[in-house]
Amino acid sequence: MQISRRQWLGATAGLCVTASLAPLSSPALAAPSFSPKSIVAQAKALAAQDYVKPKLVSDRWIDSLNYDDYQSIQFRPDKSLWRENRSRFQMQMFHLGSLYKAPVDIYEVAGGHARLLPYQADRFTYGRVPVPADVNDKALGYPGFRLLYPLNRADKMDEVLVFLGASYFRSLGRGQHYGLSARGLAIDTASAKGEEFPDFRAFWVERPARSSRDIVIHALLDSPSVTGAYRFVVRPDEAVVMDVTAKLFARQDIDKLGLAPLTSMYAHGENDNRLGQDFRPEVHDSDGLLLQDGQGEWLWRPLNNPATLAVSSFTLAGCRGFGLLQRDRRFNAYQDLQAHYEARPSLWVEPKGKWGKGIVQLVEIPTDSEIHDNIVAYWVPEQPLTRGQSLDVSYRLTWGTAPAARGRPLEVISTHVGRQFSADRTKFVIDFSSPERRPVGVRAAPVPELWSSAGEISGTTLMPNVHTGGWRVAFDLTPARNQVHELRCILRDKSKAISETWMYQWRE
Repeated sequence: MQISRRQWLGATAGLCVTASLAPLSSPALAAPSFSPKSIVAQAKALAAQDYVKPKLVSDRWIDSLNYDDYQSIQFRPDKSLWRENRSRFQMQMFHLGSLYKAPVDIYEVAGGHARLLPYQADRFTYGRVPVPADVNDKALGYPGFRLLYPLNRADKMDEVLVFLGASYFRSLGRGQHYGLSARGLAIDTASAKGEEFPDFRAFWVERPARSSRDIVIHALLDSPSVTGAYRFVVRPDEAVVMDVTAKLFARQDIDKLGLAPLTSMYAHGENDNRLGQDFRPEVHDSDGLLLQDGQGEWLWRPLNNPATLAVSSFTLAGCRGFGLLQRDRRFNAYQDLQAHYEARPSLWVEPKGKWGKGIVQLVEIPTDSEIHDNIVAYWVPEQPLTRGQSLDVSYRLTWGTAPAARGRPLEVISTHVGRQFSADRTKFVIDFSSPERRPVGVRAAPVPELWSSAGEISGTTLMPNVHTGGWRVAFDLTPARNQVHELRCILRDKSKAISETWMYQWRE
């Protein structure tokens, strides 16, 4: 049995800091009044209290469920919320068990009132798993939920959004398969003190109108260092767009606060085949980090599977957006008929309002298997969040393909790294093409501008690539011993930049 890091993190994070809050209202009040302000008030009040380590559900039957047992427990489609109203949206809950033993409170909001959704055993089918006769008396709760929507066909409900485990959630665009995930918040990622995983402890899901094409979700976040009130407005279409607003309250000083964190997997690709034994040319959910600064410059950083932990920080003159992209959409690049990596979603973060100064940080963790999520990217504000302070943050998440191509410069479509004629030099080959993959209409050949923080660059060539309709830059790097090499390349037509800035981190 193999368990992915995606599942493991959700579960083990729960073991440390996840639990069900006591319902915000008495169960005797079937439908108490609801207001988003009440969630903000609860988050603020919670931050003023000492953090209480929660207790997981401890039940002999739940504890006895192994991974295969848990996978056989499925929510019954005929029990989906809003099915009877023929709504465009339906909601289903997950069962406790296996790695997910931390229940969360889930409320349905309608007409200004919130109704707690209690555990009901008859919402599920159990396959070969024997069910105790008193299961409904256990008040087990649910660890998370998912939303369905006719994303690909009008007559078929597709899973479009999942909240399950810590503050993790994931979505996808039309015609795609699940890949990378997002989180509510990241705290002290890749730090010596160890990462803290905040949790969504309660959800309020607004009942959508029958013809509604969007849905609103509220969530309460809690952890030893911070609490937060979140609001998600979700609109499925060609891409799934989420407008996220949050108000955070610091319970303790936070050394490194990661906003809009993204989590993905990169095992190997055209630029990094450290594993070397896989029959598939590439294995990854994302192949690069894309950034746009406040001046409109686009930067592309191919991902790596490093031999040791690597942390890269990008200081931007303002931030218009960042995201982890799956740019290579060719089946031949992956040759996997089951995983379909060519159909994994990209995820773009677009800040709303002014985020001020800060950095985008990329964390690359060594992995020897695709079952591990080993890539994290997030925004770190320059000003730390200290005990007693609050922070308002707002941004848009777009799950699907890359940001709109109009007005974009030439983009990096491939990076190949290897040896050719000399064992002392490493060759880099970078292909640039238009976002629309149309032939590049530049009267004269551009000039490649190259830079390395260490070592020596030589043998630079520029050639038109008739197969991509773009340009190919190749160069050799004679590395400096025991140095990390930060590389950059950009194409210029006279003094004007006509391409993304390619960035790369190379370790000998």
